[in-house]
Amino acid sequence: MDVTQVASVLNQEIASLQYGQHPPELYEPIRYMMSLGGKRLRPVLTLLASYLYTDNWQKYTKPAIAVEVFHNFTLMHDDIMDAAPLRRGNPTVHTKWNNNVAILSGDVMLVSAYELFLELKPEQMPTVIRRFNRCASEVCEGQQLDMNFEKIATVSEEDYLQMIGLKTAALLGFSLELGGLVSEAPERDTILLRELGESIGIGFQLKDDLLDVFGEQAKFGKQVGGDIIANKKTFLLIKALQSATGEDQAQLQHWLAKKEFVAEEKVKAVTNIYNRLNIRQLCEAKMNEYFALGLFCLEKLDAPEARKQVLREFVEQIIHREN
Repeated sequence: MDVTQVASVLNQEIASLQYGQHPPELYEPIRYMMSLGGKRLRPVLTLLASYLYTDNWQKYTKPAIAVEVFHNFTLMHDDIMDAAPLRRGNPTVHTKWNNNVAILSGDVMLVSAYELFLELKPEQMPTVIRRFNRCASEVCEGQQLDMNFEKIATVSEEDYLQMIGLKTAALLGFSLELGGLVSEAPERDTILLRELGESIGIGFQLKDDLLDVFGEQAKFGKQVGGDIIANKKTFLLIKALQSATGEDQAQLQHWLAKKEFVAEEKVKAVTNIYNRLNIRQLCEAKMNEYFALGLFCLEKLDAPEARKQVLREFVEQIIHREN
């Protein structure tokens, strides 16, 4: 068993999902969103976690896909809130259709996620649904905090890490925890799996912050520099605001306050400030701290080493990704 096999099983199952036909304006955006692909990190993590404890991992494909459908629902709504033009290198749903269509189609995706959980054993349902509901609430809490940050001048590093721990890391944590729950792993291991996912999730978002500024457009799939254009309080901006003095501080405040600007000029100017302040290195150090914590949790799992290696290799792919 390897990650390629897992991804193939997932993609075949996702392609065969039925959401409904009429009215087409409700269901076409769902099929479009799910057809854009993406990394499928979360369902892959669920199945790799289940494989640690059972050979019969394929029977948990639909619950794993429930996590992916929910994830895409959150992306569809987040893109509206962020006014994002691109998702995975393609027009976002609200751009291709409109905001109202994207909101309503996203609502149906959330319902579809719950339907996919019905494949679980009846005795597993209460625990899984409670954990999923907790996770879903945390994702929404994180998104609300992220929007709150847009309205305040100063955000601390601690507050930012707490926000991404909810918005991004909670779902990665649940994805791995779900794999442990459905395969009846020891409770200690389901806790470790959740902690593994939460740690790599924070590292994952910090890497996303980096790639938004320093990534290649063709590989990243989203608008490079979008966070700078939007004055988004990422780890990089927070550290720059803490570190900048003199001319760097004046220039940074100038670009943050400027209402009308050429996007490319602003991105270039702020990126140059980041480079002078070594912000990239600070972000990489914090990111690697969380990745190391996640790998430490993986080592402590009570599972066969050969099976842990499959999960370890996939986590390493996440750590070294370029998109």
